Amino acid sequence: MLSERIKKETQAFHGKRVPAYVWVTLGVTLLTLLLHAIGMSGDLVNVALIYLFPVLVSAVYWGMGPAVYAASFSVIMFDFFFVPPYLSFTVEDLRYLISFVVYLAVAILTASLAGRLRQQLEMVKAREATTNSLYALSRQMTAITDLNTLLVNIATQVSLTLGKPAAMYLPDGQGDLLVTSSSSPASEAEKGGWGDGESEIAIAKWVYHHGQIAGKGSSTLRESPGLYVPLRTEEQIHGVLAVSMDADEVHEQQEQLRLLEACGGLAAGAIARVKLAEEARLAQITAESERIRTALLDSVSHELRTPLTAIIGSATGLLENDILFTPEDRRELTVNIRDGALRMNRLVTNLLGMVRLESGMLQLNRKWCDVGDMISVVLTQVREFSLHRNIQVELPDDPAFIYGDEVLLEQVLVNIVSNAIKYSPDESQIVITVASDKSSSQLTIWVADQGIGIPEAERICIFDKFYRSESTQHVTGTGLGLAICKGIVEVHGGTIVAEPNLGGGTRMRIELPMEAHGSRFPYSEQGEVEE
Repeated sequence: MLSERIKKETQAFHGKRVPAYVWVTLGVTLLTLLLHAIGMSGDLVNVALIYLFPVLVSAVYWGMGPAVYAASFSVIMFDFFFVPPYLSFTVEDLRYLISFVVYLAVAILTASLAGRLRQQLEMVKAREATTNSLYALSRQMTAITDLNTLLVNIATQVSLTLGKPAAMYLPDGQGDLLVTSSSSPASEAEKGGWGDGESEIAIAKWVYHHGQIAGKGSSTLRESPGLYVPLRTEEQIHGVLAVSMDADEVHEQQEQLRLLEACGGLAAGAIARVKLAEEARLAQITAESERIRTALLDSVSHELRTPLTAIIGSATGLLENDILFTPEDRRELTVNIRDGALRMNRLVTNLLGMVRLESGMLQLNRKWCDVGDMISVVLTQVREFSLHRNIQVELPDDPAFIYGDEVLLEQVLVNIVSNAIKYSPDESQIVITVASDKSSSQLTIWVADQGIGIPEAERICIFDKFYRSESTQHVTGTGLGLAICKGIVEVHGGTIVAEPNLGGGTRMRIELPMEAHGSRFPYSEQGEVEE
């Protein structure tokens, strides 16, 4: 944590001042003994220069005070041991007094320059730590897209960076400022949360409405329990970032104040970015919903218009010109009415099926079903509009049974066989093949047609809601049939895929487990969700 590191360095610096004087005394004394031992008593100029060394060391490592002390003590030792008369503080030649003054001035000036260099080095280190903290905070904020997660992350990172409890305030839907997240460093975690008191919230509201920094160390509300920074961008104020700080910390460590302001700027930018991304996402969802609604209305209205027109025309003919029609004509008109009603019923069934799938209300009423019987029912339902197709069914020698919802599985087959009929030419062949693998308890159903086929790039997309291939636009449809088939098959624990047919066209492959076992079935036999 930046603040704790600065505080520890400051305390360590002040704590080392007392032993620093001891080390300076010992160093100058040992240097004096060394100079006497090597016989430099007569070389006063070099001795004076050598005495500058402990002054520089003291200035670099301990600051100005020990450096001045080293300079003064060096002058005393130089006068006592090296200037005649020796071992006396008296001076025979008064010119030595001028030398002492000049030496002391040079030593103090040198110590001042070295101390200033040391302070600049400390400032560079502090700014480097600040830059690293801001970079780490910015990098973490950039990777977050959820607003709540972002707020928690900002409070946590600011608290860890400054070493003090932090809190975030954002307005709710009514404009009232609330505490959205708060965090405390590990060293102060036992103190509990900070920032949710009435006084803190009141100050945060003032900062939010006035857009000014307030709290200790600022010109406003100096007696408040912390420092409050508005989260401002060019467009608006998004909230308030608050940190609990002592008055002496704010005044002595101005770097913390600048760091907090920088953190507030980063937080405001990140919050604005997430809000804009959320607005863009909602706008995209709204546009997509509108597109789906329009597509659904267009498809449903187009699908309903054809059978409704046939029903109205046939019914009107029967009512207005009943005596002109032969029994065969009446039967044909009645069949038209029935076929139109069946087509509308299939459309409504698909719509309801999709609603049940998406709402999670689909219930499976499982029982053992004869696959051959199901296919017979399906062929009966599509018989009226498959008169010009050659439908063949290939069943295994032994009856095939599956444990599933018979009505829903029949709906799957009706949709697939209806698509095969709609998208294949007259007099073409449609083959329904059933195969069972008792070793893997797997049932496979193929429905192959000789129609226009499906491009490879669209064999997955065709199972999406409202998706229709460009090659099928000439045929009416809603784009819901295969999406419903996929949902029903997956609920049964199976898969459905589209494949190219060897003879041209498309082959739909459905694979279903023949028995309900294991955890792949989330629904019970009565349609209730199993825990």
